[in-house]
Amino acid sequence: MIIREARIEDAAGIAKVHVDTWRTTYAGILPDEHLANLSYERREKLWIDYILSNAESRIFNYVAENDAGQIVGFASGGPERKNDPDYESELYAIYILKEYQGQGIGHLLTQTLVKRLLQSGMNTMLLWVVSDNPARRFYEALGGQQIKTERAELGGVMINEVAYGWTDINTILQDRYL
Repeated sequence: MIIREARIEDAAGIAKVHVDTWRTTYAGILPDEHLANLSYERREKLWIDYILSNAESRIFNYVAENDAGQIVGFASGGPERKNDPDYESELYAIYILKEYQGQGIGHLLTQTLVKRLLQSGMNTMLLWVVSDNPARRFYEALGGQQIKTERAELGGVMINEVAYGWTDINTILQDRYL
């Protein structure tokens, strides 16, 4: 498995992972119609236009690529987006195709992102996750502490979200969370 910085030409692969993981992760959580209407093309355009094209951005994007060169996961993060006084950075998204989950890829992606955040002078991090998302166990295994909850609209329904926080992201680099 190769973990590397994402490039514009990765947008289609990232979009496929993004859509496919939403469909598997949020089945039974979000409306079926919303999940069925997710589009590879729209998601690819979003990644190209707003995320991967901005060279001045402080958003860091990494992909996991299998031996065949297929993108099987990605992570995205950067400065915290809601002006939280206690957390400098945020893990915006991390998704791994279902058949590749449980193999340590999420941990490798997270560690790679954390190293980049540390290089940028950010030492604390939070992330928001849908409370019914089974991936919550992954964040807890990385040492994340539940710090707050909120209600949000997603896919046309109101959902509960949970924030996990790390007051020292160096702990994510320690092997105790493997």
